[in-house]
Amino acid sequence: QVQLVESGGGLVQPGGSLRLSCAASGSIFGINTMGWYRQAPGKQRELVAVITSGGSRTYADSVKGRFTISRVNAYNMYLQMNRLKPEDTAVYYCNALRAGINYWGKGTLVTVSS
Repeated sequence: QVQLVESGGGLVQPGGSLRLSCAASGSIFGINTMGWYRQAPGKQRELVAVITSGGSRTYADSVKGRFTISRVNAYNMYLQMNRLKPEDTAVYYCNALRAGINYWGKGTLVTVSS
């Protein structure tokens, strides 16, 4: 089992920045891809960015050039979000893939509003 805990969400004005953190614990050995997903009210959960154990990164088109995903080790991952827009408002979830099983955190709310 892998436990994931997100932190760093909050209220920010348009154009501002936030940094989300994800801490993994439990059976962290063998975690391959980790990523961030988000779900806005009334919408489906969508991919924001993922990073493999080898450091390869994939971003959603909507966040390219504004968000940066990073991974310090097998159990700490971050999402630096710059130039935030109101449409970035959502609950952001941390995800980890291990042995073919997807694990999810409970999410952290990001609200972009003036």
